[in-house]
Amino acid sequence: QVQLVESGGGLVQPGGSLRLSCAASGFTFSNYHMKWYRQAPGKEREWVATITSTGSSTNIGNSMKGRFTISRDNTKNTVYLQMNSLKPEGTAVYYCNVNWRAKSYWGQGTQVTVSS
Repeated sequence: QVQLVESGGGLVQPGGSLRLSCAASGFTFSNYHMKWYRQAPGKEREWVATITSTGSSTNIGNSMKGRFTISRDNTKNTVYLQMNSLKPEGTAVYYCNVNWRAKSYWGQGTQVTVSS
């Protein structure tokens, strides 16, 4: 079955950096676009970034452009989210996502807290 496992979250000061990872299994990873979302307390889940199956194209949410980078390693079935210059409003649970056979799959999420 499809499984997505996020890791790399934690507590970071404003202006700091974190790299999140999402290890995927249960499907042919290199054939599918991957996405990152986040959900802050009391808010709806928000799209963060998308990367195509080969990694040749990426798209980042407007509020995160220039600070966040999405990448993938198809030899490791892993997608990454590099987050730099983090702001307190970046505090959220971050999820990776794949749409496989017309169904959307989510990991359990990893908590990122940006605070001094």
